[in-house]
Amino acid sequence: KIIQSMSRKGNCYDNCIMETFFGRMKNEMFYGHEKEYSAFETFAKAVDGYINYYNNERIQEKTKWMPPTKFREASMCT
Repeated sequence: KIIQSMSRKGNCYDNCIMETFFGRMKNEMFYGHEKEYSAFETFAKAVDGYINYYNNERIQEKTKWMPPTKFREASMCT
């Protein structure tokens, strides 16, 4: 049995969820704010903060206007 890797070279569909996340992150917290990150540590803290915001606070229509963590919890109860 051959097991393929998660992301094949040249196949953008293999990793589309992460590509979408990183694209949103760059649009929402990086582009236009580059000068706010004077050091790598400052940027790393901002990325950690954004990931926490994205998972626990950011609502979307596709998650029925709930943050992703709440949506996952609600979908597991049904």
